[in-house]
Amino acid sequence: MQHTVVAELVASVLNVHVAPGDTVQPLDEVVVLESMKMEIPVLAEVTGTVAEVVVNVGDVVHEGDPLVLVTIA
Repeated sequence: MQHTVVAELVASVLNVHVAPGDTVQPLDEVVVLESMKMEIPVLAEVTGTVAEVVVNVGDVVHEGDPLVLVTIA
């Protein structure tokens, strides 16, 4: 089963902290977004393995856009 970590607002991708194959747990920071000069950490919500990172640094994302796909353990 896969879980999709999504953007909760319109923002730019400032940093990506995970890569495919990495293990994540709830509250692990996976991506940092930037909006209006504020950094917004995006956290994993499930335990699993990163299957795909959908975004790159500098991308602009909108509310609901996928950021990271996590295969649930």
